[in-house]
Amino acid sequence: MNIAELQTYGYVAAMGILVVISYGYIYHLYTKRKDVEGRDYEEYGNLALKDDITDTPISKMSKK
Repeated sequence: MNIAELQTYGYVAAMGILVVISYGYIYHLYTKRKDVEGRDYEEYGNLALKDDITDTPISKMSKK
């Protein structure tokens, strides 16, 4: 086994690990949309699209 084969195996192993980590992170993002306080931050993604004066606000504001 020479150095080129060793580098190839290392590259394939590193890519496999990175793919598993990436898919795990994407799964985590889509299953845990809400934070501890119950806010769904995916609603804030549409804020730039829905900013007309007649649109309903995303979250209620207190009078204080």
